[in-house]
Amino acid sequence: MFNISEIRELIKLLDSTNISELEIKNEGTKISIKKNNPASNVPASRGVELIAPPVETNITSVAVNTAATVAPVQAQTNIIEIKSPMVGTFYSAPAPDAKSYVKVGDRVTEKDVVCIIEAMKLMNEIEAECKGSIVEICVENGQLVEYGQTLYKVSKE
Repeated sequence: MFNISEIRELIKLLDSTNISELEIKNEGTKISIKKNNPASNVPASRGVELIAPPVETNITSVAVNTAATVAPVQAQTNIIEIKSPMVGTFYSAPAPDAKSYVKVGDRVTEKDVVCIIEAMKLMNEIEAECKGSIVEICVENGQLVEYGQTLYKVSKE
């Protein structure tokens, strides 16, 4: 079940992006947030719709795949992009006073954590999912990122 502060946070998050619709299912509850007209300044809260779970729901767990999407930039190069698997806030380090997980020139393997994406107050560690060297960091620490947005460019080994 979603509490009101989570719903408000989702509305603010949606309102600050180019995304016009967001649907999330959690523990048998589905929330659908839609901007009525993304081109205007209509508040996103007017499109909030909560749907109660069916009476006979028996959900024992909810699986969330937080693996980063890795896609080739061009077929003829060995540069690949690590993309955000969700909308949220990008953090390059595990804590504000800690050093970054990776920097340009660092070598990574498939299981190396490269950043954290915070979504709905949950910290999701994002793994490189490829082996290579970081050649570009495409976002700033604390920046809001969208689903599919390029976070890093990696020279694949």
